[in-house]
This record gives sequence, structure tokens and C-alpha cells, in this order.
Amino acid sequence: MKLEELIAVSGLPGLYRMAGNRPNGLIVEDLDTGKKKFVSMRKHQFSPLETIAVFTIQDSIPLTDVLMKMYQEREAIPPVSSKSDNSSLREYFEEVLPEHDETRVYPRDIKKILKWYDFLVSRDLLVKGSDEEE
Repeated sequence: MKLEELIAVSGLPGLYRMAGNRPNGLIVEDLDTGKKKFVSMRKHQFSPLETIAVFTIQDSIPLTDVLMKMYQEREAIPPVSSKSDNSSLREYFEEVLPEHDETRVYPRDIKKILKWYDFLVSRDLLVKGSDEEE
């Protein structure tokens, strides 16, 4: 599975694969159980991972590139818990992505990125993504 196939749904934990669409929402598939469910556009917002970017001082960098960088540097820079305090989160992100814009990347954004990273690593989705790129 490619990271580009995954979406984040506001109000729902984790990441999902889009299985289909309807005029008033999407049908999403849970990556763990494979169960599909309808999610209304009226209540939720949908963000494909490929459209999300992290602000840098010059411009921005795609989230998928940030996640792959975190994965490739996991030995040298072990990820912190998403439940860590704000200063620990900022220190970790400063090491992984030193060019990020501290005024526009908030601790809550770093927490969400770390949660998604843990979600993807626990399901070996980043490993498969990196193998496809090589």
C-alpha cells in the first residue's frame, strides 16, 4: 500500500484508506479490520496524506517526506512519545527537521505527526513505502 492512498478523517483516530465515495461523504476502510464504513462530509473533513505539508522557513515539505525521514533516521534519532511534553516534542522535531518553521508548526501538529508515524510503523506501512521507492 502506498502512503498516497491513505487519508486522515477529522474526529476519527488513525488513518484510513478511501474505498469509495458518495455525493455526501466517503466510504473509508479501517486498515486493521478491513471493515468499511460511510463517513459524512457534513460532520468530517478528509485530508489525503499526500496533500498535507509541514511548513519550513523557505516553503513547505510534504508530510510523506517527513515521515520517511523520521523512519530512515529512527536509529540515530529515536522518536519520542506523542504524549511527551511540548519542549521534548519540539527538540525531537528540531533534530529531524531543523528547517521547520517554529512559528507555524505547533506542538499539536508534531503530536499528530508522531501518532501517524507510530500508526504507520506498527503496521509496516512505512517499510513497504520505502521499499517501493528504492
